[in-house]
Amino acid sequence: MGWLTAMRGTARSGLSIERRRLEPAVALRGATGLALVVGVSLVTLGPTAAVSSAFGAFQAAIATFQRSWRPRPVLALASGASLAISTFLGYLVGAHSPFFLALLALWTFVAGLAWAVGPTAGIIASSNVAIMLVTVTLPTSIAAAAGHAAMIAVGGVVQAALVVLVPIRRWGAQRDALADALAAVADYARRLRHDPRAPFDPEPLMTARLAAAVTPREARRRPAELRGSRGVAERIRPVLASLADPALGVPEEGPERDRVRELLGAAASVLDAAARAIRHGQAVRVPPPAEAALRTPDTGAILTGPALRAATRLTALLGDVMETAEGTGGGSAEPLLRPTLPRLVPLALAAMRRELGRRDSPVFRHAVRVCAVAAVGYLLGKALPLGHAYWAPMAAVMVMRPDFSQTYSRAVARFGGTLVGVALATAIVQLTHPGPGLSAALAVLCAFLMYLLMRTGYAAASACVSAYVVFLLGTGGLQWTQTAPDRVLLTLLGGLLAMAAYALYPAWETPRLRTRLADWLAACGRYAAAVTDRYADPAGSAEEVRRALLDTRAARVAWQEALDRATHEPVRHRGLSRAAAEGAGEAVGHLGRIAMLMEAHVPERGAPPVPAAAEFAGALRRATERGAKAVRERRVPEWGEVARALAAWDAGAGPDRSDRVVRKGAGLLLRCLDDLSDALAPAAPPMAVTDSGPPSRRESA
Repeated sequence: MGWLTAMRGTARSGLSIERRRLEPAVALRGATGLALVVGVSLVTLGPTAAVSSAFGAFQAAIATFQRSWRPRPVLALASGASLAISTFLGYLVGAHSPFFLALLALWTFVAGLAWAVGPTAGIIASSNVAIMLVTVTLPTSIAAAAGHAAMIAVGGVVQAALVVLVPIRRWGAQRDALADALAAVADYARRLRHDPRAPFDPEPLMTARLAAAVTPREARRRPAELRGSRGVAERIRPVLASLADPALGVPEEGPERDRVRELLGAAASVLDAAARAIRHGQAVRVPPPAEAALRTPDTGAILTGPALRAATRLTALLGDVMETAEGTGGGSAEPLLRPTLPRLVPLALAAMRRELGRRDSPVFRHAVRVCAVAAVGYLLGKALPLGHAYWAPMAAVMVMRPDFSQTYSRAVARFGGTLVGVALATAIVQLTHPGPGLSAALAVLCAFLMYLLMRTGYAAASACVSAYVVFLLGTGGLQWTQTAPDRVLLTLLGGLLAMAAYALYPAWETPRLRTRLADWLAACGRYAAAVTDRYADPAGSAEEVRRALLDTRAARVAWQEALDRATHEPVRHRGLSRAAAEGAGEAVGHLGRIAMLMEAHVPERGAPPVPAAAEFAGALRRATERGAKAVRERRVPEWGEVARALAAWDAGAGPDRSDRVVRKGAGLLLRCLDDLSDALAPAAPPMAVTDSGPPSRRESA
């Protein structure tokens, strides 16, 4: 993809407005907190203090909108406190001294490294740096700086208090995550009715797992219906796949297939009913036809063997889903514990320290870029005869992200939104000539619109933020003529600097596609080997299978995200073409899917072991590790050891073939590996055909 094509795509993405579900109550709560802080500060302490406190409350409210499973009050307090510290330290070193430039470079570098902790930490850290650039210009003495920092912290406290006093959908994010996971499995069941080999995106299950992690204190207060459904949904997914797939289930047509379709439809209805109940905190209402389809005794007369076992297990798991959704089951499940905020600090510092010096790390490269751009933008802003030197680095820090497409799309959206927001705010100021009170009210209104529309697109949010800043600075006595033209030009400068920095010091995902594919292959190999080992030792622990499955999901998501980013990058492929990536990804995906089908039929603890499965599992584990190494080194992997292990298995098999399910799955695993090698094999040039002379008579005939 060329640069012009990539630029067009990112510009279109940045300026697009998406239709999202709005949350006016949450937006109104954030705007109310901002209005309380600004109003009290304006009356008691004056316009300048009102501007400082407004920035603190504004940023604290934004923090509560981030995608995080931690309590919203904690996010608001952390945001307000960190912004207050940043502002006070910035004023101490002097807003117009070389020491401030050094502090700015250090602060932006640390904010860039914060992306190693997660997107929520990265966004909050970047926003704090951007707002600090404005707030350090407001105080006039050390005492005043301390007062402004205190007011900023108070803004965070007020927003946190409102979240506690005016709760809106307690555990709402966790409810939505769990309901989305159940709905995704329900949709999977419906698609399996028409396509027995339909793919499944595990991201909703991964999101639900993240949402289910709680601190010990939260575990005691969590609603009962949120405690067990996720685990049951994860166990249902392989059962659905094994019931539908003809390789290990029933034929593609006939009465058995009709019965399977009926069971899949009933399972989808039950899962949808459970998802609605959990999302809205209501009782589960299962449609009577679905309940009748699951309870009919005809299943045992129609299905046999693995299909009957899968159907029986599916019915039992769906019963568990309904019990946990009602809050009457799943209470004994061990909660997933996450560290409290104080214990998270050393973990976050360790994650940031791991990124230091890694030149191939996107996070480290982002930290270097944002540090350099902030310093250069600040120097250029001071050199230009425009004033407000902080606006250029502020715009750059706000738009820069660790990947190409987000940085460029946000830069375009920031400039477009700034033009619209400044134009509208300027028109309103010209028509109304507002005083401090009306300016503060208009700023709060713009903040409410930003909270309401921030998830519909960055362009809409930028327009609201631009108008908010114009009105807020007007509250402090600055006229629009002192801010609007400078802001537009310096915002353009900051966006151009951000885009140029990524072009000069990029972190392209395209060259790393082979590494992502190799990681996914190795994870799938470990998962398939762990599942096969369970057939060799049915009494063994299932913990290794569980860990391998989670690693497989994480590697798959990393591969898919890398592939999506590489699609929009203006970089030609280096060793892995688009066709090869598509074929290889499909082959590795099938490898994981076959392992999942085999997991659904793992024998009970008392079942007889299959010794040959252990030999095959060992060969598979070693071969996939070597194959992953070959993929990284741009070689075509070979699977001779796996084929020999399979041949030895067949040679030593008994006449009863009680290992029919695992043996069939092993053969399918080898076929997936061969498909991977075929996808990675270099294609012969279209004209690379040797001339062997005229055809023989038999060929002519």
